[in-house]
Amino acid sequence: MKLISWNVNGLRACIQKGFWDFFKESNADLFSIQESKMQEGQADVLSPGYHQFWNSAEKKGYSGTIIFSKKEPQNVFYGIDGKYSEEGRLVTLEFPEFYLVNSYTPNAQPELKRLSYRMKYEDDLRAYLCALKEKKGVVLCGDLNVAHQEIDLKNPKTNVGNPGFSYEERGKFTELLEAGFVDSYRYFYPEKTDAYTWWSYRMNARARNIGWRIDYFVVSENIKNALKDSKIFPEILGSDHCPIGLELEF
Repeated sequence: MKLISWNVNGLRACIQKGFWDFFKESNADLFSIQESKMQEGQADVLSPGYHQFWNSAEKKGYSGTIIFSKKEPQNVFYGIDGKYSEEGRLVTLEFPEFYLVNSYTPNAQPELKRLSYRMKYEDDLRAYLCALKEKKGVVLCGDLNVAHQEIDLKNPKTNVGNPGFSYEERGKFTELLEAGFVDSYRYFYPEKTDAYTWWSYRMNARARNIGWRIDYFVVSENIKNALKDSKIFPEILGSDHCPIGLELEF
């Protein structure tokens, strides 16, 4: 089973930059999108062979998550117990083997102005995921807006305390792993450097590979044996993030 996750930074814009080429080429069973920045119906989003599940923000042009699935899920849930759907933050699909949770985790914002909101989201998300994994395996994917360790960004020393690399945000990711979850990329590549998923548009950062790894596939320990590979596709353009992939075998 092949899964893809991509923060497209505006689906309509990404469609103009080759989104469908990668979508078709990847032939994923499940394709998750963050930061769709649109409501359903604002543009033609045709995906023959796939069901679509949208959680759009109330504010137009902001946030939003989508999952494209070849297989019809048993259940679909939006938000976390009814919360966070006003910003379109989360979609969950339930399948016989596992839950897929697609999260666009809130950015803490400059000067950590939104850190308290972010911390509440992290706690609610962790509790939600822990409750799900009591029933079956869980796969969390998305733009989690945190570089967990120094290896996960090019310039850790100068970014300590900044949004995405604050002690608080990194600590919440550690808490998630300690609650029974695995960072799939580090499971396969624990010491791989220069592996990033986001680059600033400024100062030619992508060409120089001055980036951050803030997009993840995180799986619950109870399905760790199903992991086959975790991938990053830095060569795929169209957004300031690149797609990431996960291969599972049940």
